Amino acid sequence: MYDSGLKARILLSTLHEKPFWKRKPLNDITEAEWESLCSRCGICCFQRITDLKTGEPHYTSIRCRHLNAATLQCDAYHNRFDANHGCEKVTRENIRQLKQLPDGCGYRTIAEGRDLKWWHPLISGDPDTVHQAGISFLDKEIISEDDIIAGDLMKYLIVNLSKYFFTNVKKERGN
Repeated sequence: MYDSGLKARILLSTLHEKPFWKRKPLNDITEAEWESLCSRCGICCFQRITDLKTGEPHYTSIRCRHLNAATLQCDAYHNRFDANHGCEKVTRENIRQLKQLPDGCGYRTIAEGRDLKWWHPLISGDPDTVHQAGISFLDKEIISEDDIIAGDLMKYLIVNLSKYFFTNVKKERGN
């Protein structure tokens, strides 16, 4: 889960030097640093439909049964791969192949050589800015996979993820 001690060390270190994701190659990032790149938006824990022609993921508002709707944290985090066989570990080795991660995903952002957004907890110092910025499913209409009737998947398809999240959200600050 989120390591507040690591967060404090990262914030202090950024006062004196570049943050770890700007000074270390991807393969030199520690496991704790890697985990801290997750913004905790929960988007990767929602069902997707993959376009068979393009491989492009299309998101739905259907959450994994283990994703707590109130916090967007996994209730089975340390056991998630056994609890949900569809859960895929995001690693330094597979990050470039995982097309289902959204554009603002911290893992994907760093792997693609981009800067983290202002709302990312490592930049803001606050794990809630991802939600305050509207970059998560928090306070959106979502449903658990346990409550879906077979064949209803398309009913919950989100056609434009950016539009879904950024409706009535303040413009990003400089990023």
